[in-house]
Amino acid sequence: MTTPQEILATHEVQLTVTTKPLGDAPADALVLGVSHDGAVAVPGDVKGGLRRRLNELAERAGARGSLESVVVVPAPDDVRAGDVLFVGLGRGEADERRENLRRAAGAATRALQGRAASATVALPVTGAEDAQAVAEGVALGAFHYTAQKSRTLSDDDAPLASAAVAVAKNLGKDAGPTLQRAAHVARAVRLARTLVDLSPDTATPEFVADVARTAAKGTKVSVEVLAEKELTRGNYGGLLGVGAGSVNGPRLVKVHWAPSRAKKHVALVGKGITFDSGGLSLKPPASMMTMKSDMAGAAAVLSTVLAAAALELPVAVTGWLCLAENLPSGSATRPGDVLTMHSGHTVEVLNTDAEGRLVLADGLWAAGQEHPDAIVDIATLTGAQMAALGVRTAGVMGDDAARDLAVRAATRAGEPAWPMPLPEHLRPSLDSFVADLKNIGDKHGGMLVAGLFLREFVPEHRGRRIPWAHIDIAGPSFNESQPWGYTPKEGTGFGVRTLLAIAREHAE
Repeated sequence: MTTPQEILATHEVQLTVTTKPLGDAPADALVLGVSHDGAVAVPGDVKGGLRRRLNELAERAGARGSLESVVVVPAPDDVRAGDVLFVGLGRGEADERRENLRRAAGAATRALQGRAASATVALPVTGAEDAQAVAEGVALGAFHYTAQKSRTLSDDDAPLASAAVAVAKNLGKDAGPTLQRAAHVARAVRLARTLVDLSPDTATPEFVADVARTAAKGTKVSVEVLAEKELTRGNYGGLLGVGAGSVNGPRLVKVHWAPSRAKKHVALVGKGITFDSGGLSLKPPASMMTMKSDMAGAAAVLSTVLAAAALELPVAVTGWLCLAENLPSGSATRPGDVLTMHSGHTVEVLNTDAEGRLVLADGLWAAGQEHPDAIVDIATLTGAQMAALGVRTAGVMGDDAARDLAVRAATRAGEPAWPMPLPEHLRPSLDSFVADLKNIGDKHGGMLVAGLFLREFVPEHRGRRIPWAHIDIAGPSFNESQPWGYTPKEGTGFGVRTLLAIAREHAE
């Protein structure tokens, strides 16, 4: 049986810094970038004619500058490595350039799996943010899911064990803390990926709550878990209604980081449907095959709070994991049932497969009772998100200022996101004849209708609604195609870096 301790013990590449001249740092492989014009982007000090020889080597090997293209060739005699790997850097400026560095480093790291145990990664780093992006790409590209595999990794499968990020001498002094930040971020993303990858018979609401408790031990993060009895006493009708059909009862997990010097407080609310069959509004079998991923929002929230504490961000961050398993049974919520939510609102459930908004409604109201400066929820909420924006770009809704801050943070973090409206003409479609609201509305603009539903459960404080943003990650949280950049197959950990960037924005 898989334990919480095993979940937290994922492979971690050892990151170091080198300021040695190019080719002098011993490693199994040397990673170099190729710019969009085909030239090798050789950073820092270079011995003699090495720059010319590397450019000639890249040209003979057919190395290209298109983003993530990879060519591996034997290293020349004056390079202390077995191989040289050329990776394309693509085009881009500022945040896009840093994300390209992250993706290039990840693609190179994946290409070295089973080929090299150590690497010197010498991409064109011009500052601390560049170095962090490269280190994150390496650490995330080395992710390898093994939690439920019976066999150990063979040499052909082994991910990179160590990597030295090459920087100029003037950056060497600050590079240590930079790489430490990258390691904390990557550790958080790996945890989110692993939780999503776990089979749903393992990652039940109770198990995820146990992972939160285990991960917080020895840190300054506090964890409080509300089980069925506490949820019943608190009238958490959304969580109880969604979880009513399963023998694995729902949980609401509060994870809290509160440094003494914090002047702001951000609440993060994550959808945590550990398996979504659709309930009595049953999904087609093919649509259930990836529904272990329906807790990616909660996984991102837990990982973010732990990372905020590890990074000692000077902002209070409270995570709310809204965990339930949505299954059909004789006790399951029926279409037509009316639930009384934690807020006191009543909701007519017309589609039990629109369940994420029900658990989030309870989490949003609970989060708002602490009067945070902002509330951000994150969820694999609607298929309409993928129809509108594809599988790599999140949709962001909410109050204008909070929505724009979230999009800005996502861009800064390198996670694609796009601002979406909340059209008022769609709101009446949620009105119910028998309750305050229905859980579904107009069939067109489903992502936006879901956002309008959630807005009803964001409380007011001092006469105005608490600033709120909603991030729909239905597409980018789970990769059903081949790996790319630093992104593996299945769980991606999308959202962790964005939520951390949002927390930093409030800290700043």
